[in-house]
Amino acid sequence: MPVHLQAPDPTALHPVPGVKLGTAMAGVRKANRRDLTVIALDEGSAVAGVFTQNRFCAAPVQLARKHLALNVGTRALLINTGNANAGTGEDGLVRAFSTCVALARQLELAPEQVLPFSTGVIMEPLPTDRIEAGLPAALADLKEDGWAAVAEAIMTTDTVPKAASRQVQIDGHTVTVTGISKGAGMIRPNMATMLSFVATDANVSPGVLQALVREAADLSFNRITIDGDTSTNDCFMLMASRKAGHAPIEALESAQGRVLRDAVVAVAEQLAQAIVRDGEGATKFITVRVEGGRNVDECKQVAYAIAHSPLVKTAFYASDPNLGRILAAVGYAGIADLDQDGIELHLDDVHVATHGGRHPAYQEADGQRVMKQSEITVKVGLGRGDAQATVWTCDFSHDYVSINADYRS
Repeated sequence: MPVHLQAPDPTALHPVPGVKLGTAMAGVRKANRRDLTVIALDEGSAVAGVFTQNRFCAAPVQLARKHLALNVGTRALLINTGNANAGTGEDGLVRAFSTCVALARQLELAPEQVLPFSTGVIMEPLPTDRIEAGLPAALADLKEDGWAAVAEAIMTTDTVPKAASRQVQIDGHTVTVTGISKGAGMIRPNMATMLSFVATDANVSPGVLQALVREAADLSFNRITIDGDTSTNDCFMLMASRKAGHAPIEALESAQGRVLRDAVVAVAEQLAQAIVRDGEGATKFITVRVEGGRNVDECKQVAYAIAHSPLVKTAFYASDPNLGRILAAVGYAGIADLDQDGIELHLDDVHVATHGGRHPAYQEADGQRVMKQSEITVKVGLGRGDAQATVWTCDFSHDYVSINADYRS
């Protein structure tokens, strides 16, 4: 069961003017489930994105990057679940492009104005005939309030659809930010299997949009881990229909830019944390906060060493305060000149270690009390500076092994 995560209320997901979404049952891998999505954007929209840094990236990732770089004006996104179209070589690229051609014909666009996205099983040919046959139904379903349906349609091993929405005021105009994501395993984004699509009607320049998607990714999807695996298909796309009536936002540092930034980051962070809360087999949501570093990078380095450790994660699952595992992870994180005498460790309100050793007042019963909680904060002080970073993760349970052992069956 997900950790304190419920399906979104469709009425709480604000439509984004200029963005329409539709789904269909294409039978990509399984019958009788919505597994095909089209997102259509009005002319004049801007799109930016970040993609997986996995060098063995999927065909749709390669093609979406290429189409975005052409700067011909993206007008549609095509998403399928059930098949990742990864590890498929040149044939995978041909199949991905053929689906772009098919959708472009239906919408009277150039194929390069379509971005393809896939998630699911790796090293199987993409069933393009089923996808193309499903396009008319997806197009007939296009509507501005389709966010909840699409959040469900892009799921694979997720148990709960993930969506978030915000509205803010910019120069007296209401601006909407709404987004969805999917992912529950093979999660350690590096810019999932993780996909996320966020849209806004803010009037924002393309250059600012690209800077914003990178910053939002770094503060959200690039701060989560379930199992330490970076997928072949990860992407985070930010779309702007530019329908809002305010003056164009030309800089993130402007007052208007900061308002938009905060809204986009809030939505992305909520979606990223939802992925962790729905982690495969997860029973606990864990915040790892590292403070007192010389820079943010070394704080993230330590945080991920803790969050990736199977020994730490299984200890959390067992509610076992074997906290030497956390200290060991801090020590092997890779900071060569780290002074262990400066290390402080807290579990929520419990001070576990000080000056590199056990805190005199620490009692194992206090540690176990915290470890039994479904939400836990691990705070590490490095005593080296003023930088800090936060990463979100979950525990490892028996169910994680079962889900991944049975995934293809």
